[in-house]
Amino acid sequence: MVTVKDLTQLTVKDLWKEVKEEEDWWGGIKEDTQRLIKRLLESTMDEEIIAQLQVVRYQRSGLRRGYRNGHRKRSLLTEFGLLDNIKVPRDREGIYQPGVLVRYQRRQGQVNEMVQEMFLDGVSTRKVQDVLKPILKAELSAQSVSRIVRSLDIEVRNYHRRRLPDNYRYLFFDGITLKVKGVGGVRKRFVLCVYGITDSGLRELVSFHQASSESEAQWEAFLRDLYERGLEGKQAKLVTTDGCPGLHRALDTVYPYIPRQRCWAHKLRNVASKLRRRNQAECLRQAKKVYLAQTQREATSLFREWANQWRNVEPKAVRCLEADMDEMLPFLNCPKQHWSKIRTTNVIERAFREVRRRTKPMSCFQNSSSVDRIIYGVISHLNKTWKEKPLPQFTHFT
Repeated sequence: MVTVKDLTQLTVKDLWKEVKEEEDWWGGIKEDTQRLIKRLLESTMDEEIIAQLQVVRYQRSGLRRGYRNGHRKRSLLTEFGLLDNIKVPRDREGIYQPGVLVRYQRRQGQVNEMVQEMFLDGVSTRKVQDVLKPILKAELSAQSVSRIVRSLDIEVRNYHRRRLPDNYRYLFFDGITLKVKGVGGVRKRFVLCVYGITDSGLRELVSFHQASSESEAQWEAFLRDLYERGLEGKQAKLVTTDGCPGLHRALDTVYPYIPRQRCWAHKLRNVASKLRRRNQAECLRQAKKVYLAQTQREATSLFREWANQWRNVEPKAVRCLEADMDEMLPFLNCPKQHWSKIRTTNVIERAFREVRRRTKPMSCFQNSSSVDRIIYGVISHLNKTWKEKPLPQFTHFT
């Protein structure tokens, strides 16, 4: 006998308990419906491929039009919610196309485009799930989001192979280190990058390449790839670097005729590391006057004054700056309004901050392909943001 409850006699706590039980009941109905639809789809596809091949499962003889080749798994968004890990049969020739899934292809394609677009706009794969849940009335699993994002591999490959323009007036080279899982455990991977400013003032992360180190060989391979794809440096007035020895030797080989500028920020950090603490503030304050000079002659004079004052007190610091002084002042030969941007690699370092922001939740990457996708996503997002915002001081070259 069913007991009818008098709702007027129930407390608020009891009422919430009743609501919870109803939610669990409807949730169970939904799960059962999804399992039934999934089984129905898989059975229908199994019948389709049997009809196409004219052979039942495990048949080894008789007339047949082909052979089965296992199955692949895919997700499908339906009006009943998201169905995960649906087994789609395959044939060896790759001819079979599941007709039963056609009606859902358009909707699934739209979802895929949304996920990819959000990823390229800087939304992490974790946040994609939260953003789409109220829109789709269904929850995409982390595996589904990752599977959709992996479809960007073709775009990444095309990005690495595309023809490059040769209209960059200033080029900046630098690298960032990331951790990637490998067969022998976690290892470091270096992402070598080039940033350019065009003759119209457009800033752009031009390309990137994964490497095992920042050696001369690795940098030369990256530079040669840029050169062969069209970036010959004919319009370049200056190349700014952080002073990496391997990069400089590679530049001597591939771009030997472009004037080279060492980053003042990196160099002064090197100088500071050789100073005694009590002298750091004053010594660096005077050294900064060198790059604030208005002419080559004034900068040279200020450097000599600084060197003479500190040579006996801090000889290591003086030698550190003196050794590379010829590559510290080429920026003064460029238009004055560009100086603050081209005397350091800060412009590319700021882009790396966005990379670090995106990769911070990840202790390390699963593989090199995931590194490529994340870097490509960050670069696409930044380039898209910068496209309509050229640097004002670069819009008119003189």
